[in-house]
Amino acid sequence: MSKLRSDYSIDALHERQRGKLPELLGLRVVALEEGALTAELTVRSDLLAPNGFLHAATVIGLADTACGYACFAHLPETARNFTTIELKSNFLGTCTEGTIRAVAKGVHLGRTTQVWDATVTDPNGKTIALFRCTQMVLY
Repeated sequence: MSKLRSDYSIDALHERQRGKLPELLGLRVVALEEGALTAELTVRSDLLAPNGFLHAATVIGLADTACGYACFAHLPETARNFTTIELKSNFLGTCTEGTIRAVAKGVHLGRTTQVWDATVTDPNGKTIALFRCTQMVLY
């Protein structure tokens, strides 16, 4: 089972996202610990769907990035990267304002694959999405 690497920090993850989609979304990592990562973003009008509710892609962007950053910070020492090979999301609610949060937790942190689950909550702490992804570790 992979452990949290000491050479990765919240600041390093924020630096890595400069000029990329997570920065465009306004994603912020707020906690990184053994087997878990927490990230959030503030809902803005340009992240809503034409129906006025939070766009599903915004939620997936938050959850997938939280899981991806967690995977990256937990790669085996000899691994050089990872890639997503599967993801799934179930939507249970939505919101139109405030800050949403994703808590990613490692389910399987192996040498060749990692599986991460994320729960996305609205500003009141109500679950709005359940997310799971499988990552292939690259050497």
